[in-house]
Amino acid sequence: MLTNIGSDRVRSVRALGRRAVREREALFLAEGQQAVREVVAHRSDSVKDLYVDPDAGTRHATMLEAARANGVSIRDVSPEVLAAMCDTKAPQGIVAVCRSIDVDLESVLDRHPKLLLILTNVRDPGNAGAVIRGADAAGADAVLVSDSSVDIYNPKVVRSTAGSLFHLPIVMGVPIPLMLDRVRGAGLALFAADGAGESPLADVDLSGPHAWVMGNEAWGFEPGVREACDSVVRVPIYGKAESLTLAVAATICLYASAALQRADRISG
Repeated sequence: MLTNIGSDRVRSVRALGRRAVREREALFLAEGQQAVREVVAHRSDSVKDLYVDPDAGTRHATMLEAARANGVSIRDVSPEVLAAMCDTKAPQGIVAVCRSIDVDLESVLDRHPKLLLILTNVRDPGNAGAVIRGADAAGADAVLVSDSSVDIYNPKVVRSTAGSLFHLPIVMGVPIPLMLDRVRGAGLALFAADGAGESPLADVDLSGPHAWVMGNEAWGFEPGVREACDSVVRVPIYGKAESLTLAVAATICLYASAALQRADRISG
């Protein structure tokens, strides 16, 4: 059992809380029961090491058996070591060091996707994670994250996806103009979601392949993005709320698309 909180191994794991280290090492942390359970179940090939303290080892014996069966390296550590490794103030006794799992844009487009979500300049980790979770729930084919958006391997993003990070393809690091151009070139319509959009959601034709384009939480889209899209769409607000959160707006748009696409598959 590893008990020395000052060891090189502990410092190297803790350092993954910094973006520069994550990018250099091509590694990131999945902290807590839910994230570890999902990465073991869906992307065990990406797990480099799994660290667990005695209490968590007892609570999650079945999950650890599955991890071992998938060839995951499991290391016992003291609660103090586990706490020193993690980004959270109250870790759940288990953390996985994972290899980067993002994919390139061309591999997504080669699969002829029907529904994509594009994040442009989304900076808040919690918002980004919640949007990825919504895209997963709605059955989107992939999420595309621009180079000007938050790092999807930020520990707060990983936690807020609630495991969805390991369920669908994620593209990251592509400049916005190139991303929009390549998606359009692959035959998908581009719909920018904006509270000031001229087209109500109910009036937009969502029957064909398309991508929802989401802007910054505070100031929306940078110049040129609206013009690059086929339509700027608003989600109507029927009550007195001033606006919707990014995650709520994205999920509403995605579910409108998913419902129509599922109905088309059933009727077809």
